[in-house]
Amino acid sequence: MIRSYITFGPVILLFMMLFLASACRDSGEEIITFKENGSWCWFQDERAIIHNNQLIIGSVADRYGKNGEAVDGNIDVTTYDLKTNTNLGSYILLEESVTDDHNAPAFLALPNDRFLSVYAQHNQDSLIRYRVSKEDSSLEWEAEQTIRGSGKVTYSNTYFLQSENNGKGRIYNFYREKERSPHYVFSDDLGENWQTGYKMISFEKSWPYVRYASDGKTKIHFITTESHPRFWNNSIYHGYFESGKVHNSNGNLIGDLKDGPIHPTEATKVFQGDSVNNAWTVDIQLDKNEMPYIAYSVRKNIDHFQYRYARWDRNSWNDYFLAFAGRALYEKEFHYTGLVALDPDNPDIVYISTDAHPETEVPLISNADNERHYEIFRGTTSDSGKTWSWEALTQNSVCDNMRPIMPKGNEKYKVVLWLKGSIKSYMDYNFDIVGIINP
Repeated sequence: MIRSYITFGPVILLFMMLFLASACRDSGEEIITFKENGSWCWFQDERAIIHNNQLIIGSVADRYGKNGEAVDGNIDVTTYDLKTNTNLGSYILLEESVTDDHNAPAFLALPNDRFLSVYAQHNQDSLIRYRVSKEDSSLEWEAEQTIRGSGKVTYSNTYFLQSENNGKGRIYNFYREKERSPHYVFSDDLGENWQTGYKMISFEKSWPYVRYASDGKTKIHFITTESHPRFWNNSIYHGYFESGKVHNSNGNLIGDLKDGPIHPTEATKVFQGDSVNNAWTVDIQLDKNEMPYIAYSVRKNIDHFQYRYARWDRNSWNDYFLAFAGRALYEKEFHYTGLVALDPDNPDIVYISTDAHPETEVPLISNADNERHYEIFRGTTSDSGKTWSWEALTQNSVCDNMRPIMPKGNEKYKVVLWLKGSIKSYMDYNFDIVGIINP
Protein backbone atom coordinates (compact mmCIF):
# COMPACT_ATOMS: atom_id res chain seq x y z
CA MET A 1 0.00 0.00 0.00
CA ILE A 2 1.38 3.42 -0.93
CA ARG A 3 1.32 6.07 1.77
CA SER A 4 1.32 9.84 1.32
CA TYR A 5 3.04 12.17 3.81
CA ILE A 6 2.85 15.97 3.88
CA THR A 7 5.07 18.32 5.88
CA PHE A 8 2.84 21.32 6.61
CA GLY A 9 -0.61 22.01 8.02
CA PRO A 10 -3.81 22.33 5.99
CA VAL A 11 -4.90 25.48 4.21
CA ILE A 12 -8.26 26.27 5.77
CA LEU A 13 -9.18 29.85 4.88
CA LEU A 14 -8.63 31.60 1.57
CA PHE A 15 -6.51 34.40 3.00
CA MET A 16 -4.25 31.83 4.65
CA MET A 17 -3.51 30.31 1.24
CA LEU A 18 -1.48 33.40 0.35
CA PHE A 19 0.88 32.79 3.25
CA LEU A 20 0.95 29.03 2.84
CA ALA A 21 1.73 28.92 -0.85
CA SER A 22 4.33 26.24 -0.23
CA ALA A 23 2.09 24.08 1.95
CA CYS A 24 1.01 20.53 1.18
CA ARG A 25 4.25 19.48 -0.49
CA ASP A 26 4.66 15.72 -0.66
CA SER A 27 7.77 14.02 0.69
CA GLY A 28 6.92 10.41 -0.13
CA GLU A 29 9.34 8.51 -2.35
CA GLU A 30 6.72 7.06 -4.68
CA ILE A 31 4.74 10.24 -5.32
CA ILE A 32 6.45 12.76 -7.62
CA THR A 33 5.70 16.48 -7.79
CA PHE A 34 5.65 17.20 -11.52
CA LYS A 35 4.55 20.85 -11.32
CA GLU A 36 4.24 23.27 -8.43
CA ASN A 37 1.23 25.55 -8.76
CA GLY A 38 -1.11 24.22 -11.42
CA SER A 39 -4.67 23.02 -11.86
CA TRP A 40 -7.17 21.87 -14.46
CA CYS A 41 -10.89 21.44 -14.93
CA TRP A 42 -12.21 18.17 -16.38
CA PHE A 43 -13.94 19.27 -19.58
CA GLN A 44 -10.84 19.63 -21.74
CA ASP A 45 -8.53 16.91 -23.13
CA GLU A 46 -5.97 15.73 -23.51
CA ARG A 47 -4.70 17.61 -20.46
CA ALA A 48 -1.62 15.39 -20.37
CA ILE A 49 -0.03 13.12 -22.97
CA ILE A 50 2.90 10.70 -23.10
CA HIS A 51 4.99 10.96 -26.27
CA ASN A 52 8.48 9.56 -26.91
CA ASN A 53 8.88 8.76 -23.20
CA GLN A 54 8.07 12.33 -22.23
CA LEU A 55 5.12 13.34 -20.06
CA ILE A 56 3.56 16.61 -21.23
CA ILE A 57 1.18 18.33 -18.79
CA GLY A 58 -0.97 21.44 -19.16
CA SER A 59 -2.20 23.56 -16.27
CA VAL A 60 -3.22 27.00 -14.99
CA ALA A 61 -1.36 28.69 -12.12
CA ASP A 62 -3.02 30.67 -9.33
CA ARG A 63 -1.83 33.52 -7.08
CA TYR A 64 -2.29 31.30 -4.02
CA GLY A 65 0.24 28.73 -5.24
CA LYS A 66 4.02 28.86 -5.48
CA ASN A 67 5.40 32.19 -6.80
CA GLY A 68 2.00 33.78 -6.25
CA GLU A 69 1.15 36.91 -8.23
CA ALA A 70 4.16 36.47 -10.52
CA VAL A 71 2.55 33.47 -12.21
CA ASP A 72 -1.13 34.14 -11.53
CA GLY A 73 -3.27 33.03 -14.48
CA ASN A 74 -0.40 31.61 -16.54
CA ILE A 75 -1.51 28.83 -18.89
CA ASP A 76 1.53 26.60 -19.24
CA VAL A 77 2.99 23.29 -20.38
CA THR A 78 5.37 21.22 -18.26
CA THR A 79 7.53 18.40 -19.64
CA TYR A 80 8.97 15.51 -17.63
CA ASP A 81 11.40 12.95 -19.04
CA LEU A 82 10.15 9.56 -17.86
CA LYS A 83 13.31 7.76 -18.97
CA THR A 84 15.69 9.89 -16.91
CA ASN A 85 13.20 11.00 -14.22
CA THR A 86 14.02 14.61 -15.00
CA ASN A 87 11.77 17.66 -15.04
CA LEU A 88 12.69 19.44 -18.28
CA GLY A 89 10.90 22.67 -17.39
CA SER A 90 7.80 24.65 -18.29
CA TYR A 91 6.70 26.99 -21.06
CA ILE A 92 4.07 29.71 -20.69
CA LEU A 93 1.50 29.43 -23.47
CA LEU A 94 -0.48 32.47 -22.31
CA GLU A 95 0.79 34.80 -19.59
CA GLU A 96 -1.52 36.37 -17.01
CA SER A 97 -4.81 35.15 -18.41
CA VAL A 98 -7.86 35.30 -16.19
CA THR A 99 -7.09 32.86 -13.37
CA ASP A 100 -9.48 29.98 -13.92
CA ASP A 101 -8.92 26.22 -14.04
CA HIS A 102 -11.35 26.02 -16.99
CA ASN A 103 -8.58 27.56 -19.11
CA ALA A 104 -6.29 24.51 -19.05
CA PRO A 105 -4.88 23.60 -22.48
CA ALA A 106 -5.47 20.47 -24.53
CA PHE A 107 -2.59 18.76 -26.37
CA LEU A 108 -2.30 16.67 -29.50
CA ALA A 109 0.82 14.95 -30.83
CA LEU A 110 0.91 15.58 -34.57
CA PRO A 111 2.21 13.14 -37.21
CA ASN A 112 4.91 15.65 -38.26
CA ASP A 113 6.74 15.42 -34.90
CA ARG A 114 5.16 18.59 -33.58
CA PHE A 115 2.55 19.26 -30.92
CA LEU A 116 -0.64 21.28 -30.98
CA SER A 117 -1.90 23.10 -27.91
CA VAL A 118 -5.39 24.62 -27.84
CA TYR A 119 -6.82 26.71 -25.01
CA ALA A 120 -9.50 29.28 -24.28
CA GLN A 121 -10.47 31.68 -21.52
CA HIS A 122 -13.61 30.76 -19.60
CA ASN A 123 -16.42 32.79 -21.18
CA GLN A 124 -14.15 35.84 -21.45
CA ASP A 125 -14.02 36.26 -25.23
CA SER A 126 -14.68 34.48 -28.52
CA LEU A 127 -11.06 33.47 -29.22
CA ILE A 128 -9.93 29.87 -29.53
CA ARG A 129 -6.18 30.18 -28.99
CA TYR A 130 -3.64 27.69 -30.31
CA ARG A 131 0.06 27.15 -30.84
CA VAL A 132 2.08 24.63 -32.84
CA SER A 133 5.39 23.55 -31.31
CA LYS A 134 8.80 23.51 -32.88
CA GLU A 135 9.75 20.11 -34.27
CA ASP A 136 10.07 17.39 -31.62
CA SER A 137 9.84 19.85 -28.73
CA SER A 138 7.08 20.53 -26.22
CA LEU A 139 9.01 23.45 -24.67
CA GLU A 140 9.43 25.57 -27.82
CA TRP A 141 6.33 26.94 -29.50
CA GLU A 142 5.47 29.11 -32.48
CA ALA A 143 3.53 32.33 -31.91
CA GLU A 144 -0.03 32.10 -30.65
CA GLN A 145 -2.75 32.06 -33.31
CA THR A 146 -6.49 32.52 -32.84
CA ILE A 147 -9.76 31.34 -34.30
CA ARG A 148 -12.71 33.63 -33.68
CA GLY A 149 -15.95 31.94 -32.71
CA SER A 150 -19.43 33.39 -32.90
CA GLY A 151 -19.83 33.59 -29.11
CA LYS A 152 -17.83 33.37 -25.91
CA VAL A 153 -15.83 30.15 -25.80
CA THR A 154 -14.69 27.66 -23.16
CA TYR A 155 -12.85 24.34 -23.11
CA SER A 156 -10.76 22.59 -25.76
CA ASN A 157 -10.85 18.94 -26.84
CA THR A 158 -8.51 18.05 -29.69
CA TYR A 159 -8.48 14.82 -31.73
CA PHE A 160 -6.97 13.57 -34.98
CA LEU A 161 -8.93 11.24 -37.28
CA GLN A 162 -6.63 9.60 -39.80
CA SER A 163 -9.37 8.43 -42.20
CA GLU A 164 -10.69 11.90 -42.95
CA ASN A 165 -9.50 14.44 -45.51
CA ASN A 166 -9.01 11.68 -48.10
CA GLY A 167 -6.82 9.70 -45.75
CA LYS A 168 -4.51 12.63 -44.97
CA GLY A 169 -6.09 13.11 -41.56
CA ARG A 170 -8.12 15.88 -39.96
CA ILE A 171 -7.79 17.60 -36.59
CA TYR A 172 -10.95 18.41 -34.65
CA ASN A 173 -11.32 20.75 -31.73
CA PHE A 174 -14.60 20.41 -29.83
CA TYR A 175 -15.30 23.37 -27.58
CA ARG A 176 -18.20 25.22 -25.94
CA GLU A 177 -19.54 28.32 -27.60
CA LYS A 178 -22.84 30.11 -28.18
CA GLU A 179 -25.64 28.99 -25.83
CA ARG A 180 -22.87 27.19 -23.93
CA SER A 181 -23.29 24.24 -26.27
CA PRO A 182 -20.65 22.05 -27.97
CA HIS A 183 -19.36 23.18 -31.38
CA TYR A 184 -16.31 22.19 -33.39
CA VAL A 185 -13.68 23.57 -35.75
CA PHE A 186 -11.35 21.47 -37.89
CA SER A 187 -8.00 21.65 -39.68
CA ASP A 188 -6.83 19.67 -42.70
CA ASP A 189 -3.22 20.93 -42.60
CA LEU A 190 -2.07 19.97 -39.09
CA GLY A 191 -3.26 23.15 -37.43
CA GLU A 192 -2.02 25.76 -39.86
CA ASN A 193 -5.53 26.78 -40.95
CA TRP A 194 -8.95 26.10 -39.46
CA GLN A 195 -12.51 25.87 -40.72
CA THR A 196 -15.71 26.29 -38.77
CA GLY A 197 -17.80 23.18 -38.26
CA TYR A 198 -21.22 22.92 -36.67
CA LYS A 199 -23.01 22.95 -33.36
CA MET A 200 -23.25 19.36 -32.14
CA ILE A 201 -25.81 19.27 -29.31
CA SER A 202 -28.64 21.62 -28.39
CA PHE A 203 -30.87 21.56 -25.32
CA GLU A 204 -33.63 23.98 -24.41
CA LYS A 205 -32.03 24.73 -21.03
CA SER A 206 -28.60 24.97 -22.70
CA TRP A 207 -25.27 23.88 -21.17
CA PRO A 208 -24.82 20.21 -22.20
CA TYR A 209 -21.64 18.89 -20.56
CA VAL A 210 -19.70 16.63 -22.90
CA ARG A 211 -16.69 14.32 -22.52
CA TYR A 212 -14.93 12.84 -25.56
CA ALA A 213 -12.70 9.91 -26.56
CA SER A 214 -11.36 9.09 -30.03
CA ASP A 215 -10.21 5.92 -31.77
CA GLY A 216 -7.81 8.06 -33.83
CA LYS A 217 -9.20 6.67 -37.06
CA THR A 218 -12.86 7.32 -37.81
CA LYS A 219 -14.85 8.08 -34.63
CA ILE A 220 -15.02 10.44 -31.70
CA HIS A 221 -17.22 9.01 -28.95
CA PHE A 222 -18.92 11.24 -26.41
CA ILE A 223 -21.07 11.20 -23.31
CA THR A 224 -23.30 14.13 -22.47
CA THR A 225 -25.84 15.48 -20.03
CA GLU A 226 -28.84 17.59 -20.92
CA SER A 227 -27.55 20.61 -18.99
CA HIS A 228 -25.64 21.79 -15.93
CA PRO A 229 -26.87 19.88 -12.84
CA ARG A 230 -27.81 23.21 -11.24
CA PHE A 231 -30.54 23.59 -13.86
CA TRP A 232 -31.66 20.05 -14.67
CA ASN A 233 -31.93 16.58 -13.17
CA ASN A 234 -29.44 15.16 -15.64
CA SER A 235 -29.32 11.77 -17.28
CA ILE A 236 -26.25 10.42 -19.10
CA TYR A 237 -26.25 9.72 -22.86
CA HIS A 238 -23.72 8.25 -25.30
CA GLY A 239 -23.16 8.59 -29.01
CA TYR A 240 -20.36 9.03 -31.50
CA PHE A 241 -19.33 11.50 -34.19
CA GLU A 242 -18.18 10.27 -37.60
CA SER A 243 -17.74 12.25 -40.83
CA GLY A 244 -19.88 15.11 -39.59
CA LYS A 245 -22.72 12.85 -38.50
CA VAL A 246 -23.82 11.66 -35.05
CA HIS A 247 -24.85 8.08 -34.26
CA ASN A 248 -26.20 6.36 -31.18
CA SER A 249 -24.41 3.51 -29.41
CA ASN A 250 -25.85 0.92 -31.80
CA GLY A 251 -24.52 2.81 -34.81
CA ASN A 252 -27.89 4.13 -35.93
CA LEU A 253 -27.74 7.57 -37.50
CA ILE A 254 -29.18 10.36 -35.37
CA GLY A 255 -28.43 13.20 -37.72
CA ASP A 256 -26.08 15.04 -40.05
CA LEU A 257 -24.84 18.13 -38.19
CA LYS A 258 -25.06 20.27 -41.31
CA ASP A 259 -28.81 19.92 -40.88
CA GLY A 260 -28.66 21.07 -37.25
CA PRO A 261 -27.54 19.81 -33.83
CA ILE A 262 -28.92 16.74 -32.15
CA HIS A 263 -30.93 16.78 -28.92
CA PRO A 264 -29.11 14.92 -26.12
CA THR A 265 -32.07 12.59 -25.58
CA GLU A 266 -31.65 11.29 -29.14
CA ALA A 267 -28.39 9.62 -28.11
CA THR A 268 -28.39 6.31 -26.20
CA LYS A 269 -29.40 6.69 -22.57
CA VAL A 270 -26.96 5.15 -20.09
CA PHE A 271 -28.48 6.45 -16.85
CA GLN A 272 -31.86 7.98 -15.99
CA GLY A 273 -31.61 11.04 -13.76
CA ASP A 274 -34.25 12.38 -11.37
CA SER A 275 -34.57 14.66 -8.34
CA VAL A 276 -32.36 12.43 -6.17
CA ASN A 277 -30.11 11.11 -8.95
CA ASN A 278 -28.60 14.14 -10.69
CA ALA A 279 -25.76 12.99 -12.95
CA TRP A 280 -22.68 14.71 -14.36
CA THR A 281 -20.19 13.41 -16.92
CA VAL A 282 -16.64 12.61 -15.72
CA ASP A 283 -14.62 10.38 -18.08
CA ILE A 284 -14.85 8.16 -21.17
CA GLN A 285 -12.31 5.81 -22.77
CA LEU A 286 -12.27 3.09 -25.44
CA ASP A 287 -11.09 -0.47 -24.86
CA LYS A 288 -8.86 -2.50 -27.22
CA ASN A 289 -11.97 -3.40 -29.24
CA GLU A 290 -12.90 0.29 -29.44
CA MET A 291 -15.90 -0.19 -27.16
CA PRO A 292 -16.57 2.75 -24.80
CA TYR A 293 -16.49 2.61 -21.02
CA ILE A 294 -17.41 5.58 -18.87
CA ALA A 295 -17.50 7.06 -15.38
CA TYR A 296 -19.85 9.70 -14.03
CA SER A 297 -21.01 11.19 -10.74
CA VAL A 298 -24.49 11.21 -9.23
CA ARG A 299 -25.57 13.76 -6.66
CA LYS A 300 -27.95 12.44 -4.02
CA ASN A 301 -27.67 15.55 -1.84
CA ILE A 302 -24.92 18.02 -0.98
CA ASP A 303 -23.23 15.58 1.39
CA HIS A 304 -23.86 12.40 -0.54
CA PHE A 305 -22.41 11.63 -3.97
CA GLN A 306 -21.77 8.39 -5.80
CA TYR A 307 -19.61 7.41 -8.74
CA ARG A 308 -20.94 5.03 -11.36
CA TYR A 309 -19.26 3.01 -14.10
CA ALA A 310 -20.69 1.65 -17.36
CA ARG A 311 -19.48 -0.44 -20.33
CA TRP A 312 -20.92 -0.94 -23.78
CA ASP A 313 -20.94 -4.62 -24.85
CA ARG A 314 -21.98 -4.03 -28.50
CA ASN A 315 -25.63 -4.51 -27.58
CA SER A 316 -26.35 -2.61 -24.36
CA TRP A 317 -24.87 -0.53 -21.59
CA ASN A 318 -24.01 -2.38 -18.38
CA ASP A 319 -24.17 0.26 -15.66
CA TYR A 320 -23.01 -0.26 -12.07
CA PHE A 321 -22.39 1.51 -8.78
CA LEU A 322 -18.66 2.25 -8.57
CA ALA A 323 -17.95 3.96 -5.24
CA PHE A 324 -19.09 6.50 -2.69
CA ALA A 325 -17.78 9.91 -3.69
CA GLY A 326 -18.25 11.80 -0.42
CA ARG A 327 -19.22 15.46 -0.28
CA ALA A 328 -19.28 18.36 -2.73
CA LEU A 329 -15.94 20.15 -2.99
CA TYR A 330 -17.32 23.50 -1.88
CA GLU A 331 -20.65 25.18 -1.30
CA LYS A 332 -20.96 27.41 -4.37
CA GLU A 333 -20.31 24.56 -6.82
CA PHE A 334 -22.32 21.97 -4.95
CA HIS A 335 -22.11 19.41 -7.79
CA TYR A 336 -18.29 19.27 -7.90
CA THR A 337 -16.68 16.01 -6.75
CA GLY A 338 -13.10 14.79 -6.48
CA LEU A 339 -13.63 12.95 -9.83
CA VAL A 340 -12.63 9.66 -11.49
CA ALA A 341 -9.89 8.74 -13.97
CA LEU A 342 -10.38 5.65 -16.11
CA ASP A 343 -7.27 3.74 -17.08
CA PRO A 344 -7.24 4.29 -20.89
CA ASP A 345 -5.36 1.03 -21.44
CA ASN A 346 -7.31 -1.19 -19.05
CA PRO A 347 -11.08 -0.91 -18.42
CA ASP A 348 -10.66 -2.98 -15.24
CA ILE A 349 -8.77 -0.18 -13.43
CA VAL A 350 -9.98 3.21 -12.20
CA TYR A 351 -8.62 5.95 -9.94
CA ILE A 352 -10.99 7.97 -7.80
CA SER A 353 -10.87 10.93 -5.42
CA THR A 354 -13.25 10.82 -2.46
CA ASP A 355 -13.43 12.03 1.14
CA ALA A 356 -15.47 8.96 2.13
CA HIS A 357 -14.42 5.33 2.06
CA PRO A 358 -15.40 4.06 -1.40
CA GLU A 359 -17.18 0.96 -0.04
CA THR A 360 -18.59 2.04 3.34
CA GLU A 361 -19.03 5.82 2.97
CA VAL A 362 -17.31 6.36 6.31
CA PRO A 363 -15.72 9.86 6.29
CA LEU A 364 -11.95 9.86 5.71
CA ILE A 365 -10.55 11.60 8.78
CA SER A 366 -6.79 12.03 8.65
CA ASN A 367 -4.72 10.86 11.60
CA ALA A 368 -2.28 13.66 10.78
CA ASP A 369 -4.57 16.64 11.47
CA ASN A 370 -7.95 15.14 12.45
CA GLU A 371 -9.55 16.78 9.39
CA ARG A 372 -11.54 15.22 6.57
CA HIS A 373 -9.65 15.10 3.26
CA TYR A 374 -10.04 13.79 -0.27
CA GLU A 375 -7.75 10.83 -0.95
CA ILE A 376 -6.84 8.86 -4.09
CA PHE A 377 -7.86 5.21 -4.43
CA ARG A 378 -7.15 2.64 -7.11
CA GLY A 379 -10.09 0.39 -7.98
CA THR A 380 -9.88 -2.95 -9.79
CA THR A 381 -12.61 -5.23 -11.08
CA SER A 382 -12.59 -8.82 -12.32
CA ASP A 383 -16.24 -8.96 -13.38
CA SER A 384 -16.52 -6.08 -15.89
CA GLY A 385 -17.45 -3.49 -13.29
CA LYS A 386 -20.05 -5.26 -11.16
CA THR A 387 -17.81 -5.28 -8.08
CA TRP A 388 -14.63 -3.41 -7.18
CA SER A 389 -11.67 -3.82 -4.85
CA TRP A 390 -9.95 -0.71 -3.49
CA GLU A 391 -6.42 0.27 -2.50
CA ALA A 392 -5.49 3.67 -1.02
CA LEU A 393 -2.76 5.52 -2.92
CA THR A 394 -2.87 8.37 -0.40
CA GLN A 395 -4.06 8.38 3.20
CA ASN A 396 -3.82 10.49 6.35
CA SER A 397 -3.04 13.55 4.25
CA VAL A 398 -3.12 17.12 5.56
CA CYS A 399 -4.54 18.56 2.33
CA ASP A 400 -6.78 17.27 -0.45
CA ASN A 401 -5.97 14.95 -3.37
CA MET A 402 -8.36 15.28 -6.30
CA ARG A 403 -9.08 15.40 -10.04
CA PRO A 404 -6.99 12.41 -11.13
CA ILE A 405 -6.19 11.91 -14.80
CA MET A 406 -4.35 9.13 -16.60
CA PRO A 407 -2.80 9.88 -20.00
CA LYS A 408 -2.48 7.05 -22.45
CA GLY A 409 0.76 5.20 -21.80
CA ASN A 410 3.20 3.30 -23.96
CA GLU A 411 4.95 -0.02 -23.64
CA LYS A 412 7.26 1.36 -20.91
CA TYR A 413 5.41 4.00 -18.95
CA LYS A 414 2.02 4.71 -17.45
CA VAL A 415 1.32 7.62 -15.14
CA VAL A 416 -1.54 8.61 -12.87
CA LEU A 417 -1.64 12.33 -12.04
CA TRP A 418 -3.71 14.35 -9.59
CA LEU A 419 -3.93 17.72 -7.85
CA LYS A 420 -2.68 17.99 -4.27
CA GLY A 421 -3.58 21.01 -2.16
CA SER A 422 -6.75 22.99 -1.54
CA ILE A 423 -9.51 24.75 -3.44
CA LYS A 424 -11.99 27.49 -2.59
CA SER A 425 -13.31 28.00 -6.12
CA TYR A 426 -12.29 27.38 -9.72
CA MET A 427 -10.51 30.75 -9.57
CA ASP A 428 -8.94 30.36 -6.11
CA TYR A 429 -6.82 27.30 -5.44
CA ASN A 430 -3.39 26.16 -4.27
CA PHE A 431 -2.48 22.92 -6.03
CA ASP A 432 0.61 21.03 -7.07
CA ILE A 433 0.43 18.42 -9.81
CA VAL A 434 1.69 15.13 -8.44
CA GLY A 435 1.52 11.49 -9.44
CA ILE A 436 2.99 8.04 -9.71
CA ILE A 437 4.89 6.51 -12.61
CA ASN A 438 3.87 2.93 -13.44
CA PRO A 439 1.38 2.70 -10.56
